[in-house]
Amino acid sequence: MDDGAARNVRSARHVAIIMDGNGRWASARGLPRVAGHREGSKAVRRCIEAAIDLGVGWLTLFAFSSENWQRPQEEIADLTFLLRHYLRTELDELHRNGVRLAVIGERGRFGPAVAADLAAAEARTAGNTRLTLTIALSYGARSEILEAARRVAEAVQAGTLNPESLDETKFGALLSTASMPDPDLVIRTSGEQRLSNFLLWQAAYAELVFLDVMWPDFDRAHFAEALAEFGRRERRFGARPVL
Repeated sequence: MDDGAARNVRSARHVAIIMDGNGRWASARGLPRVAGHREGSKAVRRCIEAAIDLGVGWLTLFAFSSENWQRPQEEIADLTFLLRHYLRTELDELHRNGVRLAVIGERGRFGPAVAADLAAAEARTAGNTRLTLTIALSYGARSEILEAARRVAEAVQAGTLNPESLDETKFGALLSTASMPDPDLVIRTSGEQRLSNFLLWQAAYAELVFLDVMWPDFDRAHFAEALAEFGRRERRFGARPVL
């Protein structure tokens, strides 16, 4: 389906993407894994451009999971370098295009220099409204939920929260995504069909689309295809369809 057709179906306000397949893309070509990550960064640019053009207001990208720290140190160093390089080379373009950058996850684990770069990028783009781009870095949904549960326990112990008053809205406000709408659509590339500890609370009623394409090859057509599939789905939220 072309982009014009994708615009004519019911739109997803918030799209979250598990960007998978960089390593396998590189291995299939006899290249080091870092080459796949470099090509993957080009796919990020295409993805952001497509999101803007197709009218998506919120885009969340799973860039580095809390489990990725188990990877070889050389690969982690390459990924950290690519992150800083991306911020240096793409931030001006993001800002010109009205993109607001936000980060969720344990950014401090990347060190003070990276944390400072991320904070500066967030501050510079804070007033932009065309697209909110959220990068999940050192992020794990179970840890996020567990931290929120600890905060609830502390508030109850301190007497500032009545357990009987706790509901999903109040609990959701304690998550790192409190300022974001829940994702309407979660896309995963590479053909794998699992969430991998990504936005487990927030994606409770998201539509899931799994694409048999490695992330470095992801382009506007794949994004439009996923949005078109979303538009064909009947969203029930456990009750009647939402049309």
